[in-house]
Amino acid sequence: MDSGLNLIFLGAPGAGKGTQTKKLIDKYHFIHLSTGDLLRKMIQEDDPLGVKAKAYMREGQLVPDALIIDIIKSKMHQGTGYIFDGFPRTLPQAQALEKTTHIDKVVYLEVSDKELIGRLTGRRICRNCGQEYHVSFQPSKKGMNCDKCGGALYQRDDDKEEVIKKRLEVFKSQTAPLLKFYSKKLIKVDGQGIVNEVFSKIVRELSLN
Repeated sequence: MDSGLNLIFLGAPGAGKGTQTKKLIDKYHFIHLSTGDLLRKMIQEDDPLGVKAKAYMREGQLVPDALIIDIIKSKMHQGTGYIFDGFPRTLPQAQALEKTTHIDKVVYLEVSDKELIGRLTGRRICRNCGQEYHVSFQPSKKGMNCDKCGGALYQRDDDKEEVIKKRLEVFKSQTAPLLKFYSKKLIKVDGQGIVNEVFSKIVRELSLN
């Protein structure tokens, strides 16, 4: 099923944007544009832009608008059915996107700071295959090694509590104003709860069924 919609997902770090967008992509075949995924891939490949972005991400800061906008534009083609995940995060980014393509709806996942900190500090990633775990919700059966490949698990620098708190401050000061910018297209969804329940709310609000 081709939705024909261009969507933006907004929410603080750890709100579940990646999880919910993946479910929408699997079911409705959206094209996923995740700035986080793109930047991490560039960092892994030692891309010069990725190296620059790494310093900002490690400190919990936003990557500069000009860099993000250029990356997004390079990945877009004519047509519809995009989900923008992690972009835009600032008003200049939103204004630049308006000049590039039409946005139909903006989904905002609402989650408390306490819940977000718990979600992110417990996240662990496999160094080999990238499989994600959580020390409370989805622990590896092999302790600090991956169930799938046996690789070592680690905590990302930007998942440490002091960095998370800074990321939340940045989100509130720079990204939250987008809620006003997109007020006529905005759909607010409670992101605290079982993943499938949250997904059902999103599908219902977007009238995808």
